[in-house]
Amino acid sequence: MKNEFTLGIEEEYMVIDPVTRELTSHDQKIVEAAQKIHKDQVKAEMHQAVVEVGTGICRNTDQAREEISQLRYTVSQLAGEQGLRIGASGTHPFSHWEKQLITEHPRYSEIVNELQEAARSNLIFGLHVHVGFQSRELAIHIANQVRYFLPHVFALSTNSPFWENRNTGYKSFRTKVFDKFPRTGIPDIFNSIEDYDNYVKLLIKTNSIDNAKKIWWDIRVHPFFETIEFRICDCPMLIDETMAFTALFQCLCAKLYKLRLQNMKFIS
Repeated sequence: MKNEFTLGIEEEYMVIDPVTRELTSHDQKIVEAAQKIHKDQVKAEMHQAVVEVGTGICRNTDQAREEISQLRYTVSQLAGEQGLRIGASGTHPFSHWEKQLITEHPRYSEIVNELQEAARSNLIFGLHVHVGFQSRELAIHIANQVRYFLPHVFALSTNSPFWENRNTGYKSFRTKVFDKFPRTGIPDIFNSIEDYDNYVKLLIKTNSIDNAKKIWWDIRVHPFFETIEFRICDCPMLIDETMAFTALFQCLCAKLYKLRLQNMKFIS
């Protein structure tokens, strides 16, 4: 069975006051309006100043570009109708997280209760790219290999040096903010999908997590979809940048898959 390397893109956007350029908690009015058009492809995030969008399963980069472009357009238009603007970057350069409201939702309340200030201060914006695989066993093998390339792609994506009106000295301070969460960064190698599933079961058994979505690594085999999810990039400002990273992740997976068919690895 040939692997199709289908794609999915998720982006997290800032909601901005057009006059002050500050982040604005908008009580998810943009989300509610957008869901009438795109249904669950537009979602609330933990902070009210964030809007998340996600494409459907896309056959190729052309379809992915069309869908993410439409989502960006819709969200921007609806924000404008409410006197707001949408921005894209890994962090907001000067707004303070303490002033932003948390979305009322059981999942977010649970995360805030568990992680406290680490969760409340996690006001960051990322790009997540899904690449589809025919099986989770194949996905874990490719995920092990593609780990090598993550720092290189990350270096290309960085766009968040500023935090609370300061130049932090980091190219991506988004990652430093997220480091306060557990189970982040580049994961270890798993010998098989059973090895990975046993790790997840152990975390659940020890009450470390209640489901695998609370594993927030820079790359993960998705707990519910047969995809590898790349989570390492700052949210790009331009669609061209988003599509460049999407295509790059897809190409890396395809190359490693081709090597596997030849009983080869990029690294041993």
